[in-house]
Amino acid sequence: MALAFLLESLMLVYLPNGLIQAIAGDGSSLSFVGAALAGIPAYLNGYAALPLVKGLIQQGMNPGTGMTFLLAGGATSIPAMIAVLVLARRPIFLAYLGFAFVGSIVAGFLYSVLL
Repeated sequence: MALAFLLESLMLVYLPNGLIQAIAGDGSSLSFVGAALAGIPAYLNGYAALPLVKGLIQQGMNPGTGMTFLLAGGATSIPAMIAVLVLARRPIFLAYLGFAFVGSIVAGFLYSVLL
């Protein structure tokens, strides 16, 4: 958790305000896909990801893109993937990853539209 707060404070101090807004602030489909791809390896845990996304939204990230980042990371965290891999065969595991990826993008887009 301390790492997430440290990352948030570093983002607020050192990243230019326009950088995050240019990358993930417009709400384009590319920003949702990018957030899902970034959320997969960068996800820490549910508590630590919230301050990180809060800092990104303060820097200009679209809230729907932040939602995509949170959902993609939660579904594809190492403990979640290990649990599914142990219980299911490889095709079902790959379907799980695909549904998590596409579902996070759709949910983030819907959140952005409805917000």
